Amino acid sequence: MAVTYGAKNGLDPARKKVVSRSTSGVPGAATAKESFGSTFTKGDLDHDGYADLVIGVGGRYADAGSVILWGSPSGLTGATKITTYGRTPTAGDFDGDGTSDLALFAGVPYHGDDPVPQQARLWKGPIARTGTPAKTLDFMDASQWDHDSEQRPDPTCADRECEDGPRSLAGPVVPNAVGDLNGDGYADMAMDRYSGDGEWGSGVLYGSPTGFTRGRTHGSSGAMAIGDINGDGYDDLVTGDADYQLDGDYNSRAYVSYGSPDGLKEARQKLDQNMPGVPGVEEEGDLFGTSVAVGDVTGDGYADVAVGVVGEDVGTVTDAGAVVLLRGGADGVTGAGAQAFHQDTAGTPGVAENNDSFGQATALLDVTGDGHADLAASSVSENAQAGALWSLRGTAAGLTATGSLAFGPKDVGAPHTAARFGSTLR
Repeated sequence: MAVTYGAKNGLDPARKKVVSRSTSGVPGAATAKESFGSTFTKGDLDHDGYADLVIGVGGRYADAGSVILWGSPSGLTGATKITTYGRTPTAGDFDGDGTSDLALFAGVPYHGDDPVPQQARLWKGPIARTGTPAKTLDFMDASQWDHDSEQRPDPTCADRECEDGPRSLAGPVVPNAVGDLNGDGYADMAMDRYSGDGEWGSGVLYGSPTGFTRGRTHGSSGAMAIGDINGDGYDDLVTGDADYQLDGDYNSRAYVSYGSPDGLKEARQKLDQNMPGVPGVEEEGDLFGTSVAVGDVTGDGYADVAVGVVGEDVGTVTDAGAVVLLRGGADGVTGAGAQAFHQDTAGTPGVAENNDSFGQATALLDVTGDGHADLAASSVSENAQAGALWSLRGTAAGLTATGSLAFGPKDVGAPHTAARFGSTLR
């Protein structure tokens, strides 16, 4: 995986760190199909003022553990192996004490008639550079899922480990999303959740001083991001549902679930290309909602939403892909002032080509430090699936392609053959 550091003038592919199992100082040996770097999270785990990076693995090696790279004034340095679980590590201040904690998930099957027990651990921060947490908290008993009797633990289970955690959480490659959905000062976590019978949904775990106290199934599965869209002090959850099917026709959309003192509200706001002011026309196969990102682009105090539309045609170019930016406001997400960007947008590097799928992954991060979130968007199919990343600046008027840049794995000195660079952004 590759890390590019932010600066006043934006991202620079020359200021980077490329990490693999073969990198000097990184514990473990490179293993075929381990998918090292397919999942990762960031947070100040040792409470020294610098963000650290936790890199997970995927596939059948998910129980091989994770690796922490430690932040410093000169960037990431040193590495520590976590031997406990490597599927979708997630950092956040879940117990509200001002230090980052780390949720660790075991690998779990995601097929069959029923969800299955998934072992998980919650490490209380700060975490020492030896890989030792301040304390290991109880994760959450499966019986604490609300309104879902199928998720209760099997009373005949002889081994209590089968009850020591949630069930079928954390998709194989999709990062979890973290934020304070009920405004109580404890970070909450949203993630994909297998419900059985081939069905996926999204679930939420709510934080507390002792760790996660309850979980709740909420909405469909897919991409997800969290931020305060309506400025009411409660974070909101955005989920993408790019493969939504209704009456045999495939549509695509995203949803916003708004936070409240009681957690996420049941009612959801639907986002699609039929919203007044949103560029483009909703067509089957557009896959609006393949990726979602939340951040305050305009600096007005309301988080905005970037949505990847990887199946969008650009003129006669099929499935070139695009990213749509929707504005946040006191009444929620609005199509007014929405913007769309693709590789044929004036000022954007590159040229739209068939099946580029621009917008496969998106992130809204202030990489320039000017108070405006900037857009990172990728096309993993670019250049025979080498992949590439685009960075567009945020301004008070929204995103601008002026001064944007694009780079791929070659530019950061990484392997590039079918690299699918930019598969996951955070």
